[in-house]
Amino acid sequence: MFPKFKEHISNKMSFLKGKKLLLACSGGVDSVVLAYFCVAVDLDIALAHCNFSLRGEESDDDEDFVRELAIQLGVEVFIKSFDTRQYAETHRGSVQMAARELRYQWFDELLKTKGYDYILTAHHADDSLETFLINLSRGTGIDGLSGIPEVNEQVVRPLLPFSQEEILGYANSENIKWREDSSNESTKYLRNKIRHQIVPILKELHPTFLQNFLNTQNHLQQTNDLVVNHLTELKSGLFEQRDGTIKIIIAELEQLQPMESYLYGLFKDYGFTEWEDVKALLSAMSGKQMISKTHRLLKDRDCLILSEIKNRVSQTYPVYINGTPSGLPIKLKLENVKNLENQGQNVVFLDKEKLNFPLVLRNWEKGDYFYPFGMKGKKKLSKFFKDEKMDVISKEKQWLLCSDNKIVWVVGKRADERFKVEDSTQQIIKITLHT
Repeated sequence: MFPKFKEHISNKMSFLKGKKLLLACSGGVDSVVLAYFCVAVDLDIALAHCNFSLRGEESDDDEDFVRELAIQLGVEVFIKSFDTRQYAETHRGSVQMAARELRYQWFDELLKTKGYDYILTAHHADDSLETFLINLSRGTGIDGLSGIPEVNEQVVRPLLPFSQEEILGYANSENIKWREDSSNESTKYLRNKIRHQIVPILKELHPTFLQNFLNTQNHLQQTNDLVVNHLTELKSGLFEQRDGTIKIIIAELEQLQPMESYLYGLFKDYGFTEWEDVKALLSAMSGKQMISKTHRLLKDRDCLILSEIKNRVSQTYPVYINGTPSGLPIKLKLENVKNLENQGQNVVFLDKEKLNFPLVLRNWEKGDYFYPFGMKGKKKLSKFFKDEKMDVISKEKQWLLCSDNKIVWVVGKRADERFKVEDSTQQIIKITLHT
């Protein structure tokens, strides 16, 4: 097996040479064999071991084993213990999901703080088959049937072409020691049921079942690549980037057939995997929206507006008369002038004596009102936004320049009548928004 591994690294994963690699090592046979192989092909590795504190003394013995393994291999080792059950209770998830989240959060931290380039995991061909069957049982698209990727951003899986049987055979032939995780024998978990009760039967059907599966999965991955390339090209025409959001014309989406497949493919990366809900949004009333964990999809008249969800906290910034104030979320320039010039949306002229400095730049809030320049009487900002046909996202991004609690300028939109320059004005201040 080792010659095949060496050839695999040379032909498919030569990018690992010369890089700092963090190898996730549980102490099980897969990660231990991977550690031996990496040292043998002169990859620069360190071991990272998670003690999830789930099996008492057995978990601590695993930790001690990995420490000893690092000494034998002459590599650095990082160990971290977690209260996994407490984390699962706090986050209302399963212990398995808690362990996964804790593991990868720590790995990401090590990558950033210790300067490692990639994380190596010991997933193999049987793991990929189990994942395929899990996804198949739950219902999935072609991406869910394409298996575990060999390279996923900074996570690399060098053992994916190899079977569990090959790894065990090599470990036994070389008298390599490893730790057995007793929880792997329990069939109360779905993956273990598939591993112990279904996969053996499938392998009995044909002596080369696993290799046939790997060939089929390779075809699926290639087909998925074609789909991804097509969707990427389609997005470049349909998804219009605008002020940090994405605008999609509904009429153009409705022309795509089969619509359901296209809606799923176009929006799944933003957390919208229920194509029926996206389809319903196309004909919904303006203002309706969908929320995923990371994004918002808003119906706005004849289009959809896609934006990343950010915790919106009303922020305030002091604005002084000092040319171009620093530290503001937008670029404003303040200057004293003697005469009025052409006044556009991005420029206002104000009576300086009517202002109390520092001015305040803040987000809009419900209940805000102002006195629009050139009009009599006040107007609620919500009504002004509606007249301006501003969508929800644009409203949230709108900045107000205020003097005390009075709105001086709906920045880039409309000045307030109360602060206009009059015949009696002695000092004029010009404020410019640079976009």
